[in-house]
Amino acid sequence: MSTDHALSAYPPAARLNLVEQIHGHRIADPYRWLEDPADPDTAAWSQAQDELLAAHRADWPERAALRDRLAQLLAVGAVTAPVWYGPYGFFQRRAPEQDHPVLLVIEPDGTERVLLDPNAVDPTGATTLDWYYPSPEGGLLAYAMSVGGTEEPLLRVMEVATGEIVDGPIDRMRHTTIAWLPGGEAFYYSRFLAPGAVPGDDPKLHRRVYLHRLGTDPDTDPLILGDGSPRGRYFMPRVSRDGRWLSISETQGTDPRNDLWLADLSASPPGAPALRPVQQGVDAMTYPHFHGGQLYLQTNRDAPRWRLCVADPADPAYPHWRELIGEDAGAVLEDYAILDGPALATPVLLVATTRHALSELTVHELHTGEEVAKVALPGVGSIGPLTSRRDGGHEAWFSYGDHTTPGTVHRFDARDNAVTLWARPPGAAAVGDVVTEQVTYTSADGTDVRMFVIAPADAATGPRPTLLYGYGGFNISLTPWYSPMAIAWAEAGGVWAVANLRGGGEEGEQWHRDGMLASKQNVFDDFHAAGDWLVASGTTTPGQLAIMGGSNGGLLVGAALTQRPDAYAAVVCSAPLLDMVRYELFGLGSTWAGEYGTATDPEQLGWLLSYSPYHRVREGAAYPAVLFTVFDGDSRVDPLHARKLAAALQHATSGDRPVLLRREGDVGHGSRSVSRTLDLCADELAFLTAYTRP
Repeated sequence: MSTDHALSAYPPAARLNLVEQIHGHRIADPYRWLEDPADPDTAAWSQAQDELLAAHRADWPERAALRDRLAQLLAVGAVTAPVWYGPYGFFQRRAPEQDHPVLLVIEPDGTERVLLDPNAVDPTGATTLDWYYPSPEGGLLAYAMSVGGTEEPLLRVMEVATGEIVDGPIDRMRHTTIAWLPGGEAFYYSRFLAPGAVPGDDPKLHRRVYLHRLGTDPDTDPLILGDGSPRGRYFMPRVSRDGRWLSISETQGTDPRNDLWLADLSASPPGAPALRPVQQGVDAMTYPHFHGGQLYLQTNRDAPRWRLCVADPADPAYPHWRELIGEDAGAVLEDYAILDGPALATPVLLVATTRHALSELTVHELHTGEEVAKVALPGVGSIGPLTSRRDGGHEAWFSYGDHTTPGTVHRFDARDNAVTLWARPPGAAAVGDVVTEQVTYTSADGTDVRMFVIAPADAATGPRPTLLYGYGGFNISLTPWYSPMAIAWAEAGGVWAVANLRGGGEEGEQWHRDGMLASKQNVFDDFHAAGDWLVASGTTTPGQLAIMGGSNGGLLVGAALTQRPDAYAAVVCSAPLLDMVRYELFGLGSTWAGEYGTATDPEQLGWLLSYSPYHRVREGAAYPAVLFTVFDGDSRVDPLHARKLAAALQHATSGDRPVLLRREGDVGHGSRSVSRTLDLCADELAFLTAYTRP
């Protein structure tokens, strides 16, 4: 354990005597000045934190070896399943030496060609390809790239055959889908309002849906939906393959419900579609897909684990929905593909589900939904989204991976239900003898929770250094996927555990709701119980148990360390939410009120204060070693959260373990270069090693 540096030498941080009365609560905020990164005092404090981190990092002797091993494991590269438009296939592949994946096109003759290479666009690695949408015929590609982790991309349209840019750039394009009309002359999309369009408010929180015709000024695009909509609305337009039907999903922030609109473009012009509601004011999510003149609806309406219904798009009212794949009491319906090509005697549905976070794949008769076959997967792990040809065909593609297997791509053939390997990552790395087990433990209220435990395969007994990872929010499931960090940790003799906490989607929408709003403490209780199980089972001890999480998972570990500081030896808290009284005022915070609650409501403020890590710091408590990692380009979760809690813990702790802050420029909350990921992961593992091993 590194204790060479006097902890009394933390950078000085003035404590304000700032106490506010909010809904009857006296709320202290001594480090509010750290919210402003431009303040000279904040800048000086941050620079001093950089120097403190560098001094401690010099005492992490395992860092170089860990970085080398992580580099080997990351050098396998990556490959994605293809998506097909017209005669073209589009997929991404990252070679071992590349920082970012490259977008390639499969020509009609089967040859491959590079379409977009972010590594060539920006050799510094700061530019990312955020998303892309080919036109229905595959001849055009709408894509968006952003710089410095800001996730605020510019959209351009490329001619696939020549690589020529034929439209754009268009700005204010964050968080949209592109819904092309047949022929590639126009598409629907959502866009932020222009600066100044919403006096006194952040225009980046206001979106509208427009129709853009290639070659025209986007600022003159006709408004389709959203006029007067409140802040925080998200829109997802889609168009049927034949161009007849337009659907638009409308969501308030990340709320677990959506309104769904539908227009018949054969009966109203594309620039002024007659939208009518399919679902409005309903506490459920429904996703539409058009195929063969039918409207398919994947929904958790009256089915928390999801089901698949079908309706006539001309009469899509809920009473007329016909259930095709019913809810499974033990599994969550994740995805499906319709395969009805001429090579098939009977059209089928390929249905992907997860059972306790592990993927299953089944074949069903298209018209009745009856299961006709189970599909053998490459292993016990996770499959990625199903892709197929837009005309149905008889083939589907999916990615497969688990904690120790790099993601591979497989092809399913409905003619004989066979699965064959389509592509491997371009690199390779030998993985040590590491095994994965799924266990079940009991949370504080008696709920059974599952956890993956990745450990060395040797028969050695006795407690080991153990890292517990979790997320627990926003209906996001932690399913098995290749993890160089878990492998490197286990190869070094440790145990890596991933808990499937409430708040996630592993057991359906009710599992999610049991960990949000007034029930958020369930997530933390599930996490504490996971740590207790690891100790009680002899896997580890409190002095060897570390925890890690990012974003909402950063809130998770922030709450865990302030609720039970004696239970954990070390904490990595990345891009976290930590001041839950003021989180709505920064970044995208206001769009998450449906998940956490709002401080403007007296009852909900009580929920937030009950676990807000920044407000639960206790003077004189012996806190574990803590490493905060933040990113200056983060436009989702402002780094101010970590700055404030780091200062509070440095002031309050009576322990001899350090509280450190690692900040990084020109990178944000989402995609980043492999080289930047490598350095971050090496620092995190080296820190955890220093404080969980004798």
